[in-house]
Amino acid sequence: MMHLAVALDGLGWHPAAWRTTTVRPGAVFSAEYWIELAAEAERGTLDFVTIEDALGPQSAAFHLPDERTDQLRGSVDAVLLAARIAPRTTAVGLVPTTDVTHTEPFHVAIGIATLDHVSNGRAGWRPRISSRAADARHFGRRTTPQLTDEDVRDPESIARRMSPLFDEAADVVEVARRLWDSWEDDAEIRDTATGRFLDAARVHHIDFRGEHFAVKGPSITPRPPQGQPVVTSLAHASRPYTFAAQASDVVFLTPHTRDQVVATSAQVRRACAAQARPAGQPLRTFADLVVFLDDDAGRARRRKQRLDELDGAPLGSDAKIFVGTPEELADLLLDWHAAGLDGFRLRPGVLPHDLWSITRGLVPELRRRGAFRTAYESSTLRGHLGLSRPANRYAGSRAGRR
Repeated sequence: MMHLAVALDGLGWHPAAWRTTTVRPGAVFSAEYWIELAAEAERGTLDFVTIEDALGPQSAAFHLPDERTDQLRGSVDAVLLAARIAPRTTAVGLVPTTDVTHTEPFHVAIGIATLDHVSNGRAGWRPRISSRAADARHFGRRTTPQLTDEDVRDPESIARRMSPLFDEAADVVEVARRLWDSWEDDAEIRDTATGRFLDAARVHHIDFRGEHFAVKGPSITPRPPQGQPVVTSLAHASRPYTFAAQASDVVFLTPHTRDQVVATSAQVRRACAAQARPAGQPLRTFADLVVFLDDDAGRARRRKQRLDELDGAPLGSDAKIFVGTPEELADLLLDWHAAGLDGFRLRPGVLPHDLWSITRGLVPELRRRGAFRTAYESSTLRGHLGLSRPANRYAGSRAGRR
């Protein structure tokens, strides 16, 4: 069975999506809008939804802010939004994006741990470096490299310029994982008769010291229900592949052809081998695709063409852009799945239209072909992905806080 997720971003991944008649631009900052999208993904028994986030307003350029006023600008905090969605859903995984260049690892770790508690074990996390130098000015604590127009044409060039930030991000994830383990599962006694709420010997300092920061711990939040919430990352080049091998449970890749699926998957495997990733810690590989889906392929093409005209240019994307029918997309996904991918993260071009086409068109077609679940078989995100609950690294040690 393949895994299937959707990436939620504003009103859709096409910058002119907000101008479509089926879209509600006035609702994009409301909780109900996002709850409805997540609930639709859950009706389709998707593994999870990801929620985009950034430190600055959206821009037509990858590396610079712009002055355009004809595209959606503005967003809400992804972790807080996921926590709002959690009580209104019961099964779908919730994976917010957070910046890890300008935010404190301790705060991020307890935010994701809290999300795992309020969702009963459905939290994931996508740590993201801040690749825009302009973002640093929001904080005034540091500067980061300014990418050039030449850099952004080459993923490897971006990765080289941003390599120190990936090193720092790996430390952030390591700190978060240690903090999630800093409370053992049975640290809370809650014995009213004896007046003991906590066994202090089962709460541990993590004493992390790295090149970028030091964190003593422990967390203020008890161990998450999953033990370790699912960590995801997006990777286009060699350094991000290494980061995924070091820090992630799921990596989102961006091949455009079947041959690229094979080649990119091999690069990821080599990165895992170079990092001596344990065999018992599989790294799930997903391919990202931007999708425009209709029952008639011509209608899907005309819809995208109209959006391109409204925006003034054809849509560009790091991921493959698929325009066609759910049946045609199912053919592609099954072919790429057979080439070695575990699953797919689909980016709907327009919300909610293309999300509905995924859940009500693509999913039934994949089920008809015996390639996708008909019901959830687990209550946690790790369970959906076939990932076991990890043992606590500090269990058995009694050198904790006293």
